[in-house]
Amino acid sequence: MECRQALHGSAPLDGGHLLPLAELGPQLLLVFGSVSCLRSPDYFAQLQGAFPGVPLVGCSTAGEISDRGVSEQTCVLTAVKFQGDVAVRVVEAAIASMDSCRSAGVALGAALQGPNLCAVLLFAKGVGVNGSAILAGLASQVGDQVPISGGLAGDDGAFVETLTLGPSGVSKEGAVAVGLYGTDLILSHGSCGGWAPFGPARKITHSKENILYELDGEPALNVYKRYLGEHAKGLPNSGLLFPLELLDPERGSVGLIRTILGVNEAEGYLVLAGDIEAGGFLRLMHASTDDLVDGAEQAAQLAGTPQSGGAGQRLGLLVSCVGRRLVMGDAVEEEIEVVGAALGKATTLAGFYSYGEFAPLGGTECKLHNQTMTVTCIGER
Repeated sequence: MECRQALHGSAPLDGGHLLPLAELGPQLLLVFGSVSCLRSPDYFAQLQGAFPGVPLVGCSTAGEISDRGVSEQTCVLTAVKFQGDVAVRVVEAAIASMDSCRSAGVALGAALQGPNLCAVLLFAKGVGVNGSAILAGLASQVGDQVPISGGLAGDDGAFVETLTLGPSGVSKEGAVAVGLYGTDLILSHGSCGGWAPFGPARKITHSKENILYELDGEPALNVYKRYLGEHAKGLPNSGLLFPLELLDPERGSVGLIRTILGVNEAEGYLVLAGDIEAGGFLRLMHASTDDLVDGAEQAAQLAGTPQSGGAGQRLGLLVSCVGRRLVMGDAVEEEIEVVGAALGKATTLAGFYSYGEFAPLGGTECKLHNQTMTVTCIGER
């Protein structure tokens, strides 16, 4: 495969700047950019004009990732062309409400079903959404043996309005999925957090889907605020710095972290980015920059060494959580640097900081992750 990349900071687009990408004859153009870039008048039409007939797929971000590192208020365009017999199909669905998340995922999965479907890339709105439900709906149609990667869109940490980009244009209520079909593709995945737990395990005594009502029989928000202390004044944004680790009934880690996306002061509950199950346990987490960088390096190592990528270039799709960026501040470049070094120069890096990450956990079964660096490598034999 071959990848070419361009980064721009504003619209209108410079056609000359995009010409090398268009000359590649790409089968897919990935677009990860700020809300201001994607919302710019005629932006989608300009992309269509520069890349006629090429599927355009992407979302808004809380920071853009490219071969150059991390940027903000920019847009990263990555053109992808496969050398072998690989087909690409792009589908989209509307997410009208939280209750429609699973049905949107089902619609996406049903539209992608077909012979030799070997991977799905999924991008969805990042606010007013249950990422676990979208993922579950999609997996119910394509099966657990098809890996799903991607993430929830961001809006620079404002949590007001996120955007996706698909065949019909830019949408604030959308989800878009890319199906990759063929027998010559090589895929590998890695995900790791780097967060450390603190405090005792607390039992989830009342929850429904992604709403956490009670811990140890007490309103969950009350418990959470006690642990945060002064940081509680900054909720819900400060919740990005103190995610929750999910534990099984025996208080062992299940490998998943949940971010707090919202709070209800009147009823004392927390709104999480993904589902949790009543009867299990959880505990708070925190991290240092060094811990998170180490976690990113582990994710890249799990995704494979440069020698495991087959012939030609590889695409490295990196989706990392906005909470990690907030903790690391100016040092956030370090986690992209260690991933790039681990994957090698033949891997083109493209991705974004998100409000939730989709990636396999262990085998091919996929989960919604929070506060995690996820790495998906795509290459050809």
